[in-house]
Amino acid sequence: MNDRPASARTPRALARRHALGTVGAAGLALAAPRQVFAQGADVLKVGFISPRTGPLGSFGEGDGYVLDLARKALAPGLVVGGRTYKVEVLDRDTQSDPARASQLAKTLINTDRVDLMLATSTPEVVNPVADACEGAGVPCLATVMPWEAFYFGRGAKPGEPSPFKWTYLFSFGVSNFVRSYLSQWGAVPNNRRVAALLPNDADGNAIRGALLPELAKAGYTVIDGGPYETGTTDYSAQINRFKTEKCDILLTFPIPPDFATFWRQAAQQGLARTMKVVQVAKTGLFASTIEVLGPLGNNISVAAYWHKQFPYPSTLTGVSGVQLADGYEQASGKQWNQQLGASMSLLDAGFAALRGAANPKDRATVARAIAGLQTTTMMGRVDFTRGPVPNVSPTNMIGAQWVPAPAGSKFRLEYLLTENVSDPSVPVSRKPVPYA
Repeated sequence: MNDRPASARTPRALARRHALGTVGAAGLALAAPRQVFAQGADVLKVGFISPRTGPLGSFGEGDGYVLDLARKALAPGLVVGGRTYKVEVLDRDTQSDPARASQLAKTLINTDRVDLMLATSTPEVVNPVADACEGAGVPCLATVMPWEAFYFGRGAKPGEPSPFKWTYLFSFGVSNFVRSYLSQWGAVPNNRRVAALLPNDADGNAIRGALLPELAKAGYTVIDGGPYETGTTDYSAQINRFKTEKCDILLTFPIPPDFATFWRQAAQQGLARTMKVVQVAKTGLFASTIEVLGPLGNNISVAAYWHKQFPYPSTLTGVSGVQLADGYEQASGKQWNQQLGASMSLLDAGFAALRGAANPKDRATVARAIAGLQTTTMMGRVDFTRGPVPNVSPTNMIGAQWVPAPAGSKFRLEYLLTENVSDPSVPVSRKPVPYA
């Protein structure tokens, strides 16, 4: 039985109650800006910058798939200190243009107000993004470029305090290359004469200044072909010199189109068939850049910063290396590549830093969390407390080789690990074989 007076249920009374409800709604509307601000304080914005198109587009080929996995894992939010934050990952394509990379970073900083910036794949991406973040006081974590080009290439001096407060890199360096290369080359009979083809860019100049002397110390004779400009179309001078010097080993750090041009000319002029080891970095990392060479791509050696056989699962998504690679192949129809694990590792490390920050909305607190970060990613251990220099945590390189895939494979080549001196927990598939 309803014991309310009948008058309370009359149309007039109901109209009055509706009017009061409208006033209440209006009051809530007036309070909305404060409510929106409170919601905004619970949203973490993370920028993710990589090259997905242009000459470096092979590096970013799988980033869409990796980001989809990360966003699904983050859909329930990120819990930091008992508080749940909604996460927005704002990914941007540099189109392989350093100037665009810088501008994208500035927009993410000034317009989108990101709390953390992530960047990956070559100095042409990482350095301009890091410089923008350093100038604006925004924490930045990056990977996949020689750390010497990141640290010294941006103005740090050996033996002096770090000039960087906001920008950090976990990635391979010269010593990591040297260990892998010496292990790989030592397994193949050769005359220890190295043809070095290095571009006049941040990668090439860092390798020229740091890696070539280390090879000389190890007993190799290095023939430097001299710095060449990106986009060079005629390598006859370098090829003739390498032939005259009777080099058995090629060491090169080109972008994919330049290597294709050089190596085809090397084959036409007789250099390719004399090489015992063809060691390629920067290009050669991905099946698409090797397949365009046809049979000239068989047995090219590369140092892997990640492989699907690495035994470390993603701390963010929980997927293993094999699951990540197989899932990408099923979703895209393309062959897996090592940047899949590196991009996932960048997300692993970035969100580990956010979890470790007392206040992930405070940029200085996040930067300090990165400086003390100790975690495991798909690439292996990251530890910024023990780097060779501040702001850097080195990662391992493992020797690998492109070989013809077995009959019945849906891909022409497979990428096999051939040495593991830097991380014995990584399984080796076979010993390296001579290029020619």
